[in-house]
Amino acid sequence: MKQSLMNILAETGKVSCFAALLLCVGSAQASEPKYKVDGSTFQCITKMTSVKHFFVGNLADNLKGTVAVAQAGSGEFPEGTVLQLIPNEAMVKQQKGFSPKTNDWEFFALDTDKDGTKIVSHGAEEVNNFLGLNCFECHKAARAEFDLVCEQDHGCAPLPLTRAMFHAVQHTDPRCPPEHLSAEDAAALKELGPILEQIKNEAAANKK
Repeated sequence: MKQSLMNILAETGKVSCFAALLLCVGSAQASEPKYKVDGSTFQCITKMTSVKHFFVGNLADNLKGTVAVAQAGSGEFPEGTVLQLIPNEAMVKQQKGFSPKTNDWEFFALDTDKDGTKIVSHGAEEVNNFLGLNCFECHKAARAEFDLVCEQDHGCAPLPLTRAMFHAVQHTDPRCPPEHLSAEDAAALKELGPILEQIKNEAAANKK
């Protein structure tokens, strides 16, 4: 049976910044967003367009433009872009001027189950994750040519998470049709718990 990422983390008591795309709560000082997003905006992650190890979409019917930047690995994403690395979080590129400091990105924390998606929180510059870490502080480390999007070589602080772990989380999205959990995915999920515990402890230590 599939479980949402938040349920997996809750069972082990572990919540963390997941790569550069964070599970965020809070509100941000930003302009009114052009693209109105609700739970129905976010569906089975693997039904989105896969580029490298993440998934993309576009709310302005410009998927071609989004895919082009994602495949190039650098450049400014067009407005309407949706980026997802894991089912429980997303980034949406709003219109110019929405939030200049975040390059007009809006961050979303999502709760997912077999019935769909609930937006837990969303915002821009002042949004914090469940550990109290600021989303923008994580993303702003990306070099300018990467439009605040973090990958392994984009300048963001690295986390000890593997592509296999991300793949496992993506393919256990409870909104997607059931699929067999491979031995590789099962092993990656098993390894994930202790690593999240390490990240959580380090975050707590840095606050002291």
